[in-house]
Amino acid sequence: MAHSSEASGRRFQLILIKPSHYDDEGYVIRWWRAMIPSNSLAALYGIAADCAERKVLGPDTAIDITVVDETNTRVDFPALLRVLGRRDNFGMVALVGVQSNQFPRALDIARPFRNAGIPVAMGGFHVSGCLAMLDGKAVELDACREIGISMFAGEAEGRLETVLRDAAAGKLEPIYNFMDDLPAIADTPVPFLPKENIAHTLGFSTSFDAGRGCPYQCSFCTIINVQGRRSRFRSADDVEKLVRMNWAQGVHKFFITDDNFARNRNWEAIFDRLIELREKDAIPLGLMIQVDTLCHRIPNFIEKAKRAGVTRVFIGLENVNPDNLTAARKSQNKITEYRKMLLAWKAQGIMTLAGYILGFPADTPETIRRDIAIIQHELPVDIVEFFILTPLPGSEDHQKLWRNGVEMEADLNVYDVEHVCTAHARMSREAWENIYHEAWRLYYSPEHMETLLRRAAATGVPLGSLVKLLVSFATMVSLEHVHPLQSGFLRLKRPSERRPGIKRVHPLIFWPQFLLQTVRRHGTLAGMIVRLTAAAFRISRDPASKAYMDQALTPVGADDEETLELFTKTAGGTTAVAHIRKITALTHAAPGV
Repeated sequence: MAHSSEASGRRFQLILIKPSHYDDEGYVIRWWRAMIPSNSLAALYGIAADCAERKVLGPDTAIDITVVDETNTRVDFPALLRVLGRRDNFGMVALVGVQSNQFPRALDIARPFRNAGIPVAMGGFHVSGCLAMLDGKAVELDACREIGISMFAGEAEGRLETVLRDAAAGKLEPIYNFMDDLPAIADTPVPFLPKENIAHTLGFSTSFDAGRGCPYQCSFCTIINVQGRRSRFRSADDVEKLVRMNWAQGVHKFFITDDNFARNRNWEAIFDRLIELREKDAIPLGLMIQVDTLCHRIPNFIEKAKRAGVTRVFIGLENVNPDNLTAARKSQNKITEYRKMLLAWKAQGIMTLAGYILGFPADTPETIRRDIAIIQHELPVDIVEFFILTPLPGSEDHQKLWRNGVEMEADLNVYDVEHVCTAHARMSREAWENIYHEAWRLYYSPEHMETLLRRAAATGVPLGSLVKLLVSFATMVSLEHVHPLQSGFLRLKRPSERRPGIKRVHPLIFWPQFLLQTVRRHGTLAGMIVRLTAAAFRISRDPASKAYMDQALTPVGADDEETLELFTKTAGGTTAVAHIRKITALTHAAPGV
């Protein structure tokens, strides 16, 4: 949890905290083992450790680094204040990678430290996005000024030492704004977390970004306005370095957080290096990457992904209705390519996860139910992650609503893509929320989960790995009332960690209720695990399982565009097919025609 640079004299205490956020009852969301590792925390720790090694505060001043990811570790305020107090409060607290839904919790974490006179700085997508897209005061940024929190916008490579020196001198600036000067990330300190922090994640996995920035213009996205539209990349040498650093402490599973690794210009050099590390150095790499829906067109991309150790791939499918994709300015998604792309991943036995957004302009509960059925029957995707279309601060969608004075949810805590935050033209708030919850039940029905297991057995996707994901994605929304990506194993709560303003439950009432709730929920989880494991075992023992075939696994055929509901049930689908046919006809026209 801590890093110390060797130096005599003064010791500066740098405390890096990645906040969680509050659930619907006001309790901090924390797990014994959380699902997703924080890349922001790994990136900042790597930069901070480099600052410590270079003794940026002077040859006689050491930097001690403490890391807390609140999704899996409690923020022990008394203990941290004691550590600072023993050093005469010589140090600072950095609230790392704060997203909009984490902003209220981040403020609550900051208050005890500010009350003790400790310098506090906050960075992340909320601060950076609001400063980039709004007026510098909107969306509660003034709360930072009132408490005396320094705001950091942009990226910390080459800039953190300035902040540390100012904090050590007691002269922390109110705002550090580097949004107009995003740094190159090649040959900079690589993301890294100590083993004791990684041990608090499921699967003992960590993360890194091989690139930042995105050239696309999706209106709901904050990445393009925070990380910029000019892509920046790490080198293969950088990636090898961080892999070897982690392998030295027994870590070999990574989530590469690039929004679209297929558009990383160094993808092949990185894959080649990872292949070498796997095949020559025998490092048993296991990778998850994020890609777009056109990655299968890149020669050798999917084949090299397999050899490099990719076992899971997340695809921003977003929707199957082209009208919705056009409205979101996500025209790069071509539904005519969905089946080709998914079948290409299936051919390599790689598990596919797809993001799917509910609440685009053309959506109604009826069309959403129809589209989920189409996905189930016609697309060979394993896991679908549903999200509510949310005007996240820092996105173009939010900026337009804010400028036009359209009413949006005032509580930032619910900007977690699980709650409705503004009105929809064709659905009431209640209908929108209800269809979101219903979507999970529809997709993860017992019948469809068995179908997914049969498809996995037929295509070489590891059944055990799929069972683990199905258990989480089929249960977390209904049992724990959180999105599966915010979930983990064994929910942890304390009555003292309830959101300010909500009445605390007496411990004598809280703890028996919490214990009973935990037992009941894990009983339901155990039942799901038993049922899915039994089904997977039965399917794996069936000699006919390898020959299983259904509409989704059927190779792309010439008549798909006329027979599949993916293309025939929406006006946008029909238009997309007509456009492709026109392009094909022009491309294959005889010379001179």
